[in-house]
Amino acid sequence: MQAYSRDLRERVLRAADQGMPHQEIVRVLGVSLATIGRYLKQRRETGQVRAKVIPGRPSKKMEALQAGLDAQLRAFPDATLEHHAHYWQQSQGMQVSRWSVGRAIKRMGWTRKKP
Repeated sequence: MQAYSRDLRERVLRAADQGMPHQEIVRVLGVSLATIGRYLKQRRETGQVRAKVIPGRPSKKMEALQAGLDAQLRAFPDATLEHHAHYWQQSQGMQVSRWSVGRAIKRMGWTRKKP
């Protein structure tokens, strides 16, 4: 789930500072009462309204995939994501989905446009 934008967070706090009732903020800006409370508490405790870092660790498959996928993309420039996943499994012995291949390609900066 994606965090609310910084702009929306600031608008919520600005509305609360101006004395707008929380129910009205909920109706106008489309956030929950709990969200308003969290933003007020975060500002009170830290002085900021930045989104928190989402916990978790990076995928082990993604690191290996990004490291070795460049050569495969150069060897098979017209292959589909499904074919790249199949080639990866054959050459590396690690099964990855076509969606993982797509995310890795995007992170590497490759595009579908040919030079």
